[in-house]
Amino acid sequence: MTVKDVIDGFRESPEENPERDAYADMLFQEAIRISMELNNQYHTTEQIREIMGRLTGKKVDESFRLFPPFYTDFGKNITIGRDVFINSGCHFQDQGGITIGDGSLIGHNVVLATINHDLSPLNNRENHYVPIVIEEHVWIGSNATILPGVTIGRWAVVAAGAVVTKDVEEYTVVGGVPAKEIRKVKK
Repeated sequence: MTVKDVIDGFRESPEENPERDAYADMLFQEAIRISMELNNQYHTTEQIREIMGRLTGKKVDESFRLFPPFYTDFGKNITIGRDVFINSGCHFQDQGGITIGDGSLIGHNVVLATINHDLSPLNNRENHYVPIVIEEHVWIGSNATILPGVTIGRWAVVAAGAVVTKDVEEYTVVGGVPAKEIRKVKK
C-alpha cells in the first residue's frame, strides 16, 4: 500500500479498510513524531527545511522559511513552492491536500482545514476531504482560517482573523466572517 492508496481511500472510500487504516495510522504517527522534533528544540533554517522535507515527503526549496511551532496531522499532502514563509503556530489539516504557491506569506496561527464532516446523521459525520490551493504571492494574515475546497488566487490578501469559505479571486483583499471582498489590489 502506498501513500497515494491511503489518500485515495480517504477521499473515496467510506467503508472500513483495516489495511488502509493501519497504514494511515503509521503515517499520522510519523507526522506527530516529526512535528514534535521540529517544535521542541532549536533548529537552524537548514535543519528546519530538512525536517519539513521529511514531514512532507518532498524536497523543500532552500528559499523556504518557517518559524516553529508548526502542526499538521499528516504532512505528506502538503506541497510548498519557492520563497514561502510560514509564521509560528500554524495548523495544517492536510489530508485533503494543501498546495502553497511561490512567494506566499502565511501569518501566525493560520488554520488550513481540508476536512469537513457530513451533516446528515444518516452518514454518521463521515469525513469529506477537499484540497486547498494557495496560488502565487498570496498573503494570509494572522489567525485566518481557510476551509476545505478553497482556492486563493494570485496576489490575493486574506485579512487577519478572516474565515474563508469560498474561492478568492486573484488581486483581491478579503476579510471578515465569513470572508467577503473588501477591495481589489492594484496590479
